[in-house]
Amino acid sequence: MVAPRRHAVTLIIITILVLFTIILWKHPSGLLPVLSHQPSPNMSITHIVMFQFKDGVSPEVIKDKPYIQAASGGLDNSPEGIQHCQYLTLMSQDRMWLRDDHSLFTMVEVQTLVQPDIQYHPDYTKYTARTERRIATETLPKTLPKRFPEHLDSPLVWEGTEVEKRDDWIYQLNDGQLDEIDQALQFFKSKNPSLGSINQSTFPLPTLHPILRDLSREIHLGRGFVVVRGLRIDHYTREDNIIIYAGVSSHIGNYRGRQEDNRIKGTPSRVLSHIKDISNKVQPGTIGAPSNTADKQVFHTDSGDIISLLCLQEAAEGGESKLASSWHVYNILARERPDLIHTLTQDWPFDGFSNPTQPYSTRPLLYHQPATSNTPERVLIQYARRYFTGFMAQPRSTNIPPISEAQAEALDALHFLAEKHSASLGFQKGDIQYVNNLSIFHARNGFTDGPGKERHLLRLWLRDPEYAWETPEPLRKRWDSLYKDLEPEEQDFPLEPRIRGNTTS
Repeated sequence: MVAPRRHAVTLIIITILVLFTIILWKHPSGLLPVLSHQPSPNMSITHIVMFQFKDGVSPEVIKDKPYIQAASGGLDNSPEGIQHCQYLTLMSQDRMWLRDDHSLFTMVEVQTLVQPDIQYHPDYTKYTARTERRIATETLPKTLPKRFPEHLDSPLVWEGTEVEKRDDWIYQLNDGQLDEIDQALQFFKSKNPSLGSINQSTFPLPTLHPILRDLSREIHLGRGFVVVRGLRIDHYTREDNIIIYAGVSSHIGNYRGRQEDNRIKGTPSRVLSHIKDISNKVQPGTIGAPSNTADKQVFHTDSGDIISLLCLQEAAEGGESKLASSWHVYNILARERPDLIHTLTQDWPFDGFSNPTQPYSTRPLLYHQPATSNTPERVLIQYARRYFTGFMAQPRSTNIPPISEAQAEALDALHFLAEKHSASLGFQKGDIQYVNNLSIFHARNGFTDGPGKERHLLRLWLRDPEYAWETPEPLRKRWDSLYKDLEPEEQDFPLEPRIRGNTTS
């Protein structure tokens, strides 16, 4: 009796091994990312399972589960997509829900995916190791996605070392223009309106206006950035400097964007932010964004069309502003790593940082806009690294899908290429920097403050309807939340720094 039992057990084991081999044979190795390390408690965990519906069961039963995705290369959780796909990507809570309901279908777990070993501060050694591993073990696309250009030729494509040799991106204000700005300030204050009423008519600059309009054109159609130099910061109060900054900027882009949307609270939305290290003035564990620290900021984009910064005070040491052409980075990736262009055009899981109504959202990082009769062909890259890695008091959420190894490599590739080809701009007190956020990455070095030398910038998110680029469809809801229906009385211009909320980028 013992021998037949042993034979039966052996037969069962062989059958399981054969079935498992068939599963692996049917499922291409490139479909499921390979684990580079084991899960840990603080990592996002996703489970890929093979399933089969039982007779008479409709895929409608899991139609609206928020974390269920067909794992056949898309994010299709429609009944049709699920019905024709043998694999599902599940978060832990949904895996438990499905596993407990044996009446619907059978399910076998195939693989567990975890957040890659990647942090907010890029690690070049990890980046190169990941690149070598993926090139050696994966079959990567050799051609670009359909319609994406092999090369972009534009003034927006530039090399940082060449920019640093020039100064034609600086516009130096003269005494007459500074006097005109002062007259505009006095005119605005004489009307005693709310700060949200600052615009081209309430802050008139008759001789400077056409110059600022030309600078806006340069931001949108030229190199992509300018620096207006020479404001008399020390001649004015904090509030007056804010009025001057918003007033001059209204002639560059006359729409200001919400940097913290407080409409749901019924209070004014913040349209101006202070970029300052306040880490020693708040409770530990409350800062989740590098703009409120002296830490290095890695390359990224904000939200909005134009990112503007006014320097109220430089740091005692460090804090240099750095810009890089995202179009130049695109050209390099298109030539050397077209597979990463594919990765950037796929949906990415953006962390909602414990947002109860939307734990995470998905969208691509890279967008293509074909040429029209009025506009040239364009690509846009929109991302901020912390939404995929976390930062300080806002670590990456563990109840949302992890990014893939390919996405981790793409994140590092964007940063290190931007860093290699960036320009370091000398940011002086009284400088206003205007940057095309749709074609340029920005970053800053870490810094050290000292007595009387505490780095302090003001930031506006602007839009110029005359030259504005078309907003890609996946970004329109976000852009509407910035610029749409923003009335003067709904705008908040804080005089002092505040900790940023989760709604900003």
